[in-house]
Amino acid sequence: MTTPEKAKGSQWERDIVKYLQERGFIHAERRGLAGQQYDKGDITGLGPDIVIEAKNAKSIDLAGFLKEAEIERDNAKAKYGIACIKRRNKNVSQAYVVMSLKAFVDLWKERDDH
Repeated sequence: MTTPEKAKGSQWERDIVKYLQERGFIHAERRGLAGQQYDKGDITGLGPDIVIEAKNAKSIDLAGFLKEAEIERDNAKAKYGIACIKRRNKNVSQAYVVMSLKAFVDLWKERDDH
């Protein structure tokens, strides 16, 4: 049986995917569960090098969420791990997106190079 927390997390992942797809990221999708040891992030399809860890938690732990996103980035052999954190009483467009400054700069430079 699914716990209320698990159900909220799954809904949050679906909300993020829907938002991304509606804005042109047509390949965005929830990733299937693979077990914690092999977790490769919750959402993929933004490009071969980006994974998203979706977080819908009562309290925000930026360091913990980012660490988890980076572990899952490594598991997926991707360049960028991003934590997408739900804000209380806000819609999906107002979520927090967290990554290290280095990752942000690298991603932005890569974007400009194309």
